[in-house]
Amino acid sequence: MRAMLCHQHGGVERLEAGELPDPMPADGEVVIEIRACGLNFPDVLMIAGKYQNQPPLPFAPGAEVAGVVKACGPDVDSLSPGQRVLAYCGHGGLAEQVAVPAAQVLPIPDRMPFAEAAAFLLTFGTSWHALKQRAALRADETLLVLGAAGGVGLAAVELGKLLGARVLAVASSEEKRALAAAHGADEVRDYADLRTSIAEFTAGRGIDVVFDPVGGPLFEQALRSCAWNGRALVIGFAGGEIPQVPMNLPLLKGASIVGVFWGSFVAREPEVARENHLELLDHYAAGRLQVHVGATYPLAQAAEALALLAGRGALGKVVVTP
Repeated sequence: MRAMLCHQHGGVERLEAGELPDPMPADGEVVIEIRACGLNFPDVLMIAGKYQNQPPLPFAPGAEVAGVVKACGPDVDSLSPGQRVLAYCGHGGLAEQVAVPAAQVLPIPDRMPFAEAAAFLLTFGTSWHALKQRAALRADETLLVLGAAGGVGLAAVELGKLLGARVLAVASSEEKRALAAAHGADEVRDYADLRTSIAEFTAGRGIDVVFDPVGGPLFEQALRSCAWNGRALVIGFAGGEIPQVPMNLPLLKGASIVGVFWGSFVAREPEVARENHLELLDHYAAGRLQVHVGATYPLAQAAEALALLAGRGALGKVVVTP
């Protein structure tokens, strides 16, 4: 089968077209014919050799896919060939087929396009886990979303509104801010004078929950603007810099700095994670969530698609189709 392979760690331009053997399902696995693969920032880190969990070289990146079940291995009775599904595979999605543990596969609603299904699980799954389990966001609270036009950022805006919070979305361009507003943000701002924007939005009270997939100096600015008992969610470091913050700040504000690692959550608490994901699919089926696929590329142009993501030029999710 065709695949885009990383033979050497480095920039996304190192991806090369190649061939891999067609996968066979092991015990508890299914093979999926991939119709779409959603790209995420960890794919860029994995290619660079900088991610927490690195597969051996060579490998095909791509952590989430949507498609049709081709074959089921022994001990799989929850799925059957021909079912439309989405799946978390960790890597291997930039190919024509992938073998995935059945526990990491979910049937999708009939009306859900494959491109949207491939763009759904990591972004909405991460944001729902962050806001629901890690921050315990309440309906009477305020939520700051940095990087609000990216995949997880847009999901956080929508889910924050679903939970009843007031949402301040921050993004770098007018186009990105307009997208965040279209997905429900109460107010949108740029990054200039972030602390003033937060003070104005909260009438000087401070923000209750910070959702930060960007990192860098913005994290400290947001932490300094937290309300009493605020929670600052560490989602990722798309800006390239891991923040170093004075630890007197959470002390003075009674605030918490809370890590969010969705992949580890899925592995350690699979039943809770599955409940989350089924709940999200129910919200989607009811029309309460919208998936924004900002760009779609063919498999042969996967490196270009990843470059758009790495350069923070993506609006919503970037999807690759075989």
